[in-house]
Amino acid sequence: MILIKLAYKSLLNRRGSAFLTLFTIAISVMLLLSIERVRVDAKSSFSNTISGTDLIVGARTGDIQLLLSSVFRIGHTNNGVSWQSYEYIKQQRGVKWTIPLSLGDSHKGHAVLGTSPDYFTHYKYGKKQTLSFLQGSPFNHLNDVVIGSEIASTLGYKVGEKIIISHGMGNTSFHHHDDNPFTVVGILNATGTPVDKTLHIPLAAIELMHGGSHSPTDHGHEHDHDHDHDHDHDHDHDHDHDHDHDHNAENLIGEPTQITAFLMGFDSPLYTLQIRRNINQYKDEALLAIMPGVTLRELWEMLSIIEKILLLFSGVVVLVSLLGMLTTLLASLNQRRRELAILRSVGARPWHLFSLISIESLLITLLGCLLGCGLFYGLMNGAAGFLQSNAGISITVSWLSHYELALIGAIMAAGFIVGLIPATRAYFYSLADGMSIRI
Repeated sequence: MILIKLAYKSLLNRRGSAFLTLFTIAISVMLLLSIERVRVDAKSSFSNTISGTDLIVGARTGDIQLLLSSVFRIGHTNNGVSWQSYEYIKQQRGVKWTIPLSLGDSHKGHAVLGTSPDYFTHYKYGKKQTLSFLQGSPFNHLNDVVIGSEIASTLGYKVGEKIIISHGMGNTSFHHHDDNPFTVVGILNATGTPVDKTLHIPLAAIELMHGGSHSPTDHGHEHDHDHDHDHDHDHDHDHDHDHDHDHNAENLIGEPTQITAFLMGFDSPLYTLQIRRNINQYKDEALLAIMPGVTLRELWEMLSIIEKILLLFSGVVVLVSLLGMLTTLLASLNQRRRELAILRSVGARPWHLFSLISIESLLITLLGCLLGCGLFYGLMNGAAGFLQSNAGISITVSWLSHYELALIGAIMAAGFIVGLIPATRAYFYSLADGMSIRI
């Protein structure tokens, strides 16, 4: 106890250099823990984006490109899937549900997704959590829009507001559909996925906005819809004898020429593999079916080099801070030869001085780690919102994990080992000085 008290007093006596060393260690600990936490949470945010979906089907591109464009809304595919192919695949044995997706429009830089009402029932994220509403309900009419939580908070939209959707992605859109204002009918709860930054509208509304149509006979109707969607569309389907299931659902889906991609769920995993093979060998058009979980792992493996670089970088920062501590202790040792000689003269043994310097280095490392943890929590609390809105990474501000505690333990051990070098020198100094004092 006396040695610990002495080491503490000694550090207080040299508080300027001791605090600088301690602060360097704290910064390195904060960086190491932050990089580790962001790495783990980025991985789980990535894998939590979509769950409970067995297949994603789109035009034949790369697996990762299809995943990024359909789920993460990053990039875009040049081709789509024809409606006939979608209808044909949807009717295969074992298909439990399908969700058509049509992308390509935007609103103030945010993606607009045309889809069916099934999206709100079957789309899952995280650990198979379904989408839930903060306010309002799913769309029921052609000019309804359901918005993600982030759009509601950043653009300040509320249920009942009218918004204009533009053709083209990003902030530079080619054409504003001013003649078709949409009414916000629902705001989704936050999910920590791209859903938060997406506007959801009925699939049929996408086709109407672009003046597209499935058959020439409907074409006249498509343009009449600009002012009175619902009445005209109901009228349109009164003459349509081919479709005799739910009138309103059919009204919201329509018959687009093509869609960007679609999601599929199956009754059994056996159907997943069988239908995936059939889709990838589909004769009528070049299609690709991917299993989202597998492709997400592939994507993460591609990013693992960045992960390793980040860990290496934080390891180097820790090493530099420990070398800084070593330099400070060695530099102060020469100035402390007199102090050590006095301690020897009052009965301290060489091993006492060895222990004293070791304890000092351990105290600096311990206090540096504690301060680093405090800075880490401060940084995570401050950056959580920014990372969520800009990178889609939801940070969990929780207790340190076993791995993070192991990292701190490793830093403590490294600090102790580094401290042994000046401690050994102090041991030999005290022996030599002890001998030379006795004249």
